[in-house]
Amino acid sequence: MSMACWLRANPRTIPARNRAYTRRNCSVFAVDTLTGTKIAVPRSIWRGMQLRSATASRREEDRMTPAARLAAAIEILEGLEKTSEPADRYVRDWFRARRYAGSKDRAAVAERVYSVLRRRATFAWRMGSDARSLVIASLLAEGETSGAIEALFSGANYAPPLLSEEERRRLLCPPAGEPPSHVKGEYPEWLELELRRAFGDALEAEMQAMGRRAPVDLRVNTLRAKRDDMLVGLRSLGLEAEPTPYAPDGIRIPSGEGLSRLQHTQFFQTGAFEFQDEASQIAAILCDARPGMRVLDLAAGGGGKSLALAAAMQNRGTILAFDIDPARLRDVRPRARRAGAAIVSATPAKDGPEWGDGTFGIVLVDAPCSGSGTWRRSPELKWRLTPARLKELTALQTRLIDEGASRTRPGGRLVYATCSLLPCENEEAVAGFLSRNARFRVLPASDVWRKATGRDAPPGMGEYFRASPLKCGTDGFFVCIIAHIDG
Repeated sequence: MSMACWLRANPRTIPARNRAYTRRNCSVFAVDTLTGTKIAVPRSIWRGMQLRSATASRREEDRMTPAARLAAAIEILEGLEKTSEPADRYVRDWFRARRYAGSKDRAAVAERVYSVLRRRATFAWRMGSDARSLVIASLLAEGETSGAIEALFSGANYAPPLLSEEERRRLLCPPAGEPPSHVKGEYPEWLELELRRAFGDALEAEMQAMGRRAPVDLRVNTLRAKRDDMLVGLRSLGLEAEPTPYAPDGIRIPSGEGLSRLQHTQFFQTGAFEFQDEASQIAAILCDARPGMRVLDLAAGGGGKSLALAAAMQNRGTILAFDIDPARLRDVRPRARRAGAAIVSATPAKDGPEWGDGTFGIVLVDAPCSGSGTWRRSPELKWRLTPARLKELTALQTRLIDEGASRTRPGGRLVYATCSLLPCENEEAVAGFLSRNARFRVLPASDVWRKATGRDAPPGMGEYFRASPLKCGTDGFFVCIIAHIDG
């Protein structure tokens, strides 16, 4: 079914501010003012859309006072200090247990929590590192006076408790001098040398780019849809969807309200797209997977790259998604069914019929890492990382790249990737591997890209692919393609 027919058969909510509506016979016609595409919406569905809009407006009411919102943000930040759960999931579950909060309350509290996580170093330098002090500093950054802040911290009607004498003193006496470089850059002080190795004099600019909100990137599933058709469909929902500049099947939507409804659209539910940052899409393209190949996704996690590879292979061949943790593989099978990726199978076992002779033409090692490339989406990760944890991760990466090599047949390719900015997880991991394995050599990523796509290489792509928000407008990412020499 074409995308145009799909839109008519399965109309979704179409915001009035982006559409012109006319009544004809038994239908209401929605006209996309960006593209001119006309979509027929039956009257019964149009009435339901109006009813849902009215209901949603009632849910938009504020139910919490500004002071109560501050208390909620403090409680969430304190909870995040005690858990390894992703911040977005923790915030979601926190509000699910507190149904009294309206949608505007949830948005305001979440925005403050993420503001603190993104600017934690600056706020801690100004007021202190505990959750209350960080929230007070966030208010100062918004221009609130000390008197207004003291009024909010009244201790009455769900407001935070009264300010302490120390908090009052800090309010009135900001620290002297310029903040140090790690405060300006919003990263842990102990990572300064490693980040300077990665970026040199561009570190401050790179970290400023990392501190901005990330857009939402989608990968159109070419087993189900075409990018041009998906752009029309997403724009019909009032979204400012544009093609990604480098990945040929990517779509980018600016950050903003209303994006959470994307996963409830007919397009997502029927597998027309997946959420995937453009750098991750580029990593999948650099695997250069082709129809008929046998591919191993050695640390598959949720299987996002396995699905991208299945589309690249036109659903012909074999993809084995392996992860030692069965819980991480839980979503692979339902995601593959939704995407129509019939060639993807998943297993937490290191033997069995799926493995065949145990070797593959392509082995992707998307290694667990610090996640430093995803700090703009998950800013809590930068404050959770410790030197001991980084040491554990680099040891794990060494084991995984060696295991990947043992699974790569002669003439095949080992693709090592991380969502990290740190040389100790990237270039050093590759250099260490090559020193142990004389029968492998690096293939320049730019050459592989041009051969696979017929396009010029994106910024940051040469011998390796090193992506960052400043250079590429993507998450931070690293990819190295290593050939197993035959004979």
